[in-house]
Amino acid sequence: MENKFLDKVEDNAVVRIWLEKTQLEKGDSLAEGYTSKLWDFTRISVAHNNLQELKEIWVQWDDEVKQLFYCNYGDLPYLLDIKVEKHLFRALTQYWNPAYICFSFGKVDLVPTVEEYTALLHCPKIQIDKAYFRAVNVLTFLKKLMNITGTREQWVVARIKQKGDSKCIPWRNLRDLILAHLDVKKRVDVFALSIYRLIVFPKALRYMDESVLDLFDRLDKRVTPIPTILAETFRSLNACQRAGEGRFIGCVQLLLAWFHSHIWKVDKVSYRVFSENYSPLKEIVATPRRDDISEEKWIAILQNLQEQDVKWRAP
Repeated sequence: MENKFLDKVEDNAVVRIWLEKTQLEKGDSLAEGYTSKLWDFTRISVAHNNLQELKEIWVQWDDEVKQLFYCNYGDLPYLLDIKVEKHLFRALTQYWNPAYICFSFGKVDLVPTVEEYTALLHCPKIQIDKAYFRAVNVLTFLKKLMNITGTREQWVVARIKQKGDSKCIPWRNLRDLILAHLDVKKRVDVFALSIYRLIVFPKALRYMDESVLDLFDRLDKRVTPIPTILAETFRSLNACQRAGEGRFIGCVQLLLAWFHSHIWKVDKVSYRVFSENYSPLKEIVATPRRDDISEEKWIAILQNLQEQDVKWRAP
């Protein structure tokens, strides 16, 4: 165990030396002629789904069903209890730099990584080296929904809607299925699918569409959804920053949890030792937060952020 840890430390040192050498030799990473520019102010909306019904369902489940969920899908339910701090989030977006794909806070640059998001979700089935990609030959929306929900074709066909160019199913139909399904495993699957659509990828409010269904259908192959989650987060931040406005359609709860994990101390300890039993999201949810900080105050705090204010955490 100790040797493995020391090997990782040595590998990290080699990577750091290589990065420093490359930076000195090649300089800035921006393409020639590309200018790094932040807007004076980005007007960003964080409209999100009402999660009360999901919370009520989760509270009603016994420990055995909840444990089944944790084993299959990790700590996703804690996202239900992470408050969407609009003032903090809007302040964060002012410092997103599309040129470098990172947050530039005064003298500190920060960006979420695959390792950090993997640690936050804490899912035992995720294999970090098996990223999701959309297969060429995929099942139809109908077949995938039948497989995941364990329902008959007639049930699905009667509830499929057409929104624009894609098919979808209203969240209320999935809610009713979770409450009435006789198969506990399928109840857990549909609940997890709902979290992915309503929280992790909230592009379509109150509807389940084909894009999320395809990703979720591949999770049982033990692929990791983390690169896709990060890609959607970066894409949405880039679009809002470059336009100077827009609606953020990434997972705001995960992004805020990631930020808090770097900034706040818990019981005067700047970090916890990561282990199989450690749940970062559980700790973040349980940590009291001040809710009286204005957007202007957050902007000033972030602008003056120093390296010593950031708590660097091992994956």
